[in-house]
Amino acid sequence: MARTISTRRKVIVSAIAWLIGLTLFFPILWTFLTSFKTEGTAIAMPPRFLFFDWTLENYQTVQTRSNYFRHFSNSVITAVGSTIIGLIIAIPAAWAMAFSPTKRTKDVLLWMLSTKMLPAVGVLVPIYLIFRDLRLLDTHIGLIIVLTMINLPIIVWMLYTYFKEIPVDILEASRMDGASLRQEIIYVLTPMAIPGIASTMLLNIILAWNEAFWTLNLTTTRAAPLTAFIASYSSPEGLFWAKLSAASTLAIAPILIMGWFSQKQLVRGLTFGAVK
Repeated sequence: MARTISTRRKVIVSAIAWLIGLTLFFPILWTFLTSFKTEGTAIAMPPRFLFFDWTLENYQTVQTRSNYFRHFSNSVITAVGSTIIGLIIAIPAAWAMAFSPTKRTKDVLLWMLSTKMLPAVGVLVPIYLIFRDLRLLDTHIGLIIVLTMINLPIIVWMLYTYFKEIPVDILEASRMDGASLRQEIIYVLTPMAIPGIASTMLLNIILAWNEAFWTLNLTTTRAAPLTAFIASYSSPEGLFWAKLSAASTLAIAPILIMGWFSQKQLVRGLTFGAVK
């Protein structure tokens, strides 16, 4: 009897999980299918799911109208650049908070996390004026600085939780063997926390890749990433759904592929200590 109930429970949980997964995946599938429709078919009512005349015209138009590879390279530069700089800053900060805590450590962590609750539009004007005076508008450096700042609290928090899982005795043993602070962080701590650092890196790349508010307000052409590439298909005349879907598919495809191939590493890192 107990085994039967357990089996039913597993079936129900699996069915709910599949339902949630399909629900979350459906908008991506619908965007992908819409990218192969004509503009008329894209807004047809009732909607056509599979039975329509497939066309590559939208992708050809997107490639002709916009330089996709320039936007793609901008996204790679800003996402990877902000991630590397964020890790360089966050690893020592998380090490200090995890292994040399003070009475104010938890307060500092909470304060850092509270900055994520601040509406971005509340600081847009001062940051815009500062970037204008420093000539950082529409530059890779400016965008990397902003993305690093907005994602740094999450990076520090995640690394802090990972580092807390590492036994202090190992670090003390390295100090007794004469390891300096730099050697302790680079040669002892970092290799042991590779799963956590890798998952943090992947999450930060995803967050930076999908950031739209700052990229649309601080860039125009030279450093505009794929989020600006998508937004360019919204015009006063209306939304061109088929072309917008083609642009969205081209923009999200790289990050989806990366997430698909790195999902094991990401899950492994999250279970390393970030999720309890």
